[in-house]
Amino acid sequence: SNLAHKRGVMKFIGIGPDLYAQADQIQIAEKFFFRDCNQFIHSEVFRSLRDEVILLKGARQFGFDQLTELLVKKVHETILEVNLNAVVKNLNYYRSFMKPTTKLVCMIKADAYGAGSVEIAKTLQDHRVDYLAVAVADEGVTLRKNGITSNIMIMNPEMTAFKTMFDYDLEPEVYSFRLLNALIKAAEKEGITGYPVHIKLDTGMHRLGFNPKEDMDQLIDILKHQNAIIPRSVFSHFVGSDSDDFDTFSAKQFALFDEGSKQLQSAFSHKILRHIDNSAGIEHFPERQLDMCRLGLGLYGINSRNNQIINNVSTLKTTILQMRKVPAGDTVGYSRKGKIDHDSVIAAIPIGYADGLNRHLGNRHCYCLVNGQKAEYVGNICMDVAMIDVTGIPCKEGDSVEIFGDHLPVTVLSDVLDTIPYEVLTGISNRVKRVYFQD
Repeated sequence: SNLAHKRGVMKFIGIGPDLYAQADQIQIAEKFFFRDCNQFIHSEVFRSLRDEVILLKGARQFGFDQLTELLVKKVHETILEVNLNAVVKNLNYYRSFMKPTTKLVCMIKADAYGAGSVEIAKTLQDHRVDYLAVAVADEGVTLRKNGITSNIMIMNPEMTAFKTMFDYDLEPEVYSFRLLNALIKAAEKEGITGYPVHIKLDTGMHRLGFNPKEDMDQLIDILKHQNAIIPRSVFSHFVGSDSDDFDTFSAKQFALFDEGSKQLQSAFSHKILRHIDNSAGIEHFPERQLDMCRLGLGLYGINSRNNQIINNVSTLKTTILQMRKVPAGDTVGYSRKGKIDHDSVIAAIPIGYADGLNRHLGNRHCYCLVNGQKAEYVGNICMDVAMIDVTGIPCKEGDSVEIFGDHLPVTVLSDVLDTIPYEVLTGISNRVKRVYFQD
């Protein structure tokens, strides 16, 4: 009961003889209990489910796979399944490389790389990560309104959002004198003292940050002559920790950061956390883990060092809407791009570029999986629908189709697109329903 209240659970549905027997002990206003999954599926409670976010938590032996499929059909043919167990396994995988005293920031910007920031944040908070990091203040506000109490870092703070950050206890990154002075002025106007911020140093990315060689004296002088804000941490970002080819440059970056961050620390009596290792750096540069590390893509199951899957988190699935025989010589899709050179069976699936399925995957450049077999995309991918070649594949209308996931790594798609997995994951539209499960 306490965990359910903590996670903001409004309705509880218990399935199985053990939970059924404990019905009176669970103190949630709206609660229902069933002896098994089949009893629930045939109940009015199941039929009445609508407009709700559902977290499935239970062992597969109780038939939750069947329940997932039925819930998907109730809400949408195309869904993104998010495995919260895999998130925890990936978190622990990277923690295994770290000293117990090293703190951890988990990146959940861009809606947790497409997986859904609120549920991912709740899972990470339950596993006691030290910081969560998002891009803008609005993302942080969403987390706060959904019960997240962990420290939250804002990586790209907007000057129009200072008041919002103060109101919701969101800690901004500070990377320039313009931003620094504006933030101090805004905090002083609100009567705020000692507000924590995170100082970013540019050691080679040349994107954002103070120059550790030229700006430190002025930065320290400004910070010392006010009391509205205090530096909670100082950090930088490796350009190429994912490749041995950049090790020499990474060493130069670390030397710059080490010098600049130590100069900042020497000016203050309180501890300022230092961090530069990202997902790849945690594993590749263990000696540079310092006080804290930042875990991004690795949390979502992709090892950026070798592009291999650690524990897959996200599976994008859809269903076959319709199948038709198309004779040789005909075409499929817009602009007659999908030329059919032999009699074929073509299936339409309800996912398109508006859902995040990149158009460049069409015209047989990539494939999905139908009952475990490769089915190439035929013709141009449309806004809401794509066509696939299922010739010779035993399948029928209503069968499940895996776009990427447990059996088809997302890196297959990113390699075809000559991009990074981040782009594929973050490109999944919000109209694609997220379904969460946890054993």
